[in-house]
Amino acid sequence: MVAGPDNASLLHQPSRSIVKALERVGKKVSDVDLFEINEAFAAVGVASMRDLGITDENVNVNGGAIALGHPIGMSGNRLAITLLYELRRRGGGLGAAALCGGGGQGDALILRVV
Repeated sequence: MVAGPDNASLLHQPSRSIVKALERVGKKVSDVDLFEINEAFAAVGVASMRDLGITDENVNVNGGAIALGHPIGMSGNRLAITLLYELRRRGGGLGAAALCGGGGQGDALILRVV
């Protein structure tokens, strides 16, 4: 017996969680300046970008989990801090960070730097 979604839907959890988080704050994907999407597997990033209709111009602009790492229990912190520092470096903006977990869940965080 398998618990949680199938492997194919796991790839879409970051994008689904970003959309839900944006809905909660009254924003759309087009309002987001930068995205940090944890992609321990490249297919997650590719699927998320396709789902959201975005390009790599504003996704993981300093490298993602494959390049920077994804420490156990700290991936969310790494995403948030990387996003905050890059938004600050650019003078502010709206950012979205998201990840998927081995159990099939998706989590997202929406940040604004002013």
